[in-house]
This record gives sequence, C-alpha cells and structure tokens, in this order.
Amino acid sequence: MSWSESLIKLATFEVENRQLRLAEIASAGPTAEIRLMVLEAEGEAEARHAERDAEAGWYMVGYGDGLRIRKAAIQAELDLIEVEERGARDALAQAFEEQKKYEQVAENARAVQAKETRRRENAELDEVGMQAARRSAGSAA
Repeated sequence: MSWSESLIKLATFEVENRQLRLAEIASAGPTAEIRLMVLEAEGEAEARHAERDAEAGWYMVGYGDGLRIRKAAIQAELDLIEVEERGARDALAQAFEEQKKYEQVAENARAVQAKETRRRENAELDEVGMQAARRSAGSAA
C-alpha cells in the first residue's frame, strides 16, 4: 500500500468517525426536546389538577418552581447540543477537506507517474526507431 493510499484510508476513517459523532449528537436533540414536551404536558396536567382540587393548589407554587428549573436544565442541554452539533459539523467539513486534499495529491502523483511512464515509452520507441533507421541506412549503403 502506498503512502497516498494510507493517507486516504486514514482520512476516510476520520470522516467516518466524525459522521458517527455528528449522528450521536444529532440524535440527542430530539430526545431532549421530547423530555421538554413531556415536562410541559405534566405542568399543564398539574395545573388542571390544581384548578379542580384546592388542596393541590397549595403545592402548585413549589411545583411550578421545580418545573421551571427542570425545563431550564433541559433547555440548557438543548443549547449545548446545538453548540456541539455546530462544532461536529465544522469538524466533519474539515475532515472532508483533508480527505479531498489527500485524494488530489494522490491523483497528481498518479498523473506525474503516468506522464513519466509515457515519456520513457516514447524515448524507448524513438530509440528503437533510430536503431531501425540506422540499420536500414547501413544495409542500403
């Protein structure tokens, strides 16, 4: 395996790892959003219960405070997920750029090698042609 193939393979591995990380981060967002919706639904249900039951209404202030704290924690988690996702997308884009650079370097190296091979083959053909011309010139004399 050539050095360029090794670099491309490593770059591809890095891209795949960063894609997996991005998928992990992206899947955490909907989970947190669902937890936030569940909390909101629980809060609404508790508020309706407090309207029907006066005794439960006494506890509503404390419940509301706790609910706000839990919702704020989940919102902070969502904000962190958004920042992480942005960073993971940037890292993935950078990994793709690196992979593309390695692929371009390898392609350029292959093109240079092919050009050199053609040059050698043409030089050999020229030499064979010159030898044939010398022989035919020597036999004609």
